[in-house]
Amino acid sequence: MARPYWSGHIQISLVSFGVKLFVATEAKSEIRFHQISRSTGERVRHQKVLASALEQAPDEAATPVEKDEIVKGYEYTKDQYVIIEPSEIANLRVPSKHTVEIQQFVSLDELAPEYLEKPYFVVPENDIQAEAFAVVRAALAKSKKAGLGKIAFSGREHILALTAAPGDERGMMAYSMRYQEELRKPAEYFSDIKKVAIDKDSLELAETLIKKRTAKFDPRKFTDGYEIALKELVDAKLKHLPIPKDEVVEPKRGQVINLMDALRKSVQDSEAPAGNAASKKKPSKSETAPLFPEHEEKSGLKLVRPSAKSAPNASRAAAKTTKGSAKRKSA
Repeated sequence: MARPYWSGHIQISLVSFGVKLFVATEAKSEIRFHQISRSTGERVRHQKVLASALEQAPDEAATPVEKDEIVKGYEYTKDQYVIIEPSEIANLRVPSKHTVEIQQFVSLDELAPEYLEKPYFVVPENDIQAEAFAVVRAALAKSKKAGLGKIAFSGREHILALTAAPGDERGMMAYSMRYQEELRKPAEYFSDIKKVAIDKDSLELAETLIKKRTAKFDPRKFTDGYEIALKELVDAKLKHLPIPKDEVVEPKRGQVINLMDALRKSVQDSEAPAGNAASKKKPSKSETAPLFPEHEEKSGLKLVRPSAKSAPNASRAAAKTTKGSAKRKSA
């Protein structure tokens, strides 16, 4: 098991128990780039040097400053600094460095996604703390609540939301949260959006489309297409193959499909939700399963004409409509 990111106590009124926090995410990217000189092919490294040395002799190599010689400084006036030693920062008097005091509880649906920052796994510090830990976890799960407190790490104090881990897991989850002032005001971005009248039929079709394409969330279906493209690029260079390039498909001119027609066609041609057996076909190693069917644009409700796969069905449907019209005319 990795080393805990933070160790301390959770305190709820008179109840206190020791916990350890572990970062719940990790970087999975396999592509790592270094900075290389184009002319020599050598790796470029950065060094910390005195600013005055660069100003006095910009063409000469400055002597690097040793790591233990570097401290923090607050510029209180031009080029004048208050020196702050690492030990002074380590000994800051901040109670939340050691104890998260739960100040209140909120319903889980009140935790707006834009406030959540980073997830952590929470486990009891040892077996002695397990009973209090388990009772609080069960109470949070049953009440569907999150406890809010503050925690200090990484050079600042964060809001922390403590919840029961989902499912049958025995642990808890903690989420560092953003402060209100860190979020930009949405009105600055949304106020200029043109107000439009919502057509009732279009809305019903859009709701039907969403319902048809609703499936249980499976994070394994989503892959990093940028990472795959980078691997293809590196592989092509190593094997001296043609460099793969982005292919921008220009939309065909002349055929205009209004929103109502686009929604109607999308509902008719929408594939079954991802939970069905037909969608569980495992993609080959050389291809990546798309996040959306090929006949669905990623830009929203401006969905287009059916794909080649659904074209025969569309033709049969059109033929039936034609035959039905002919019968009505003859009648």
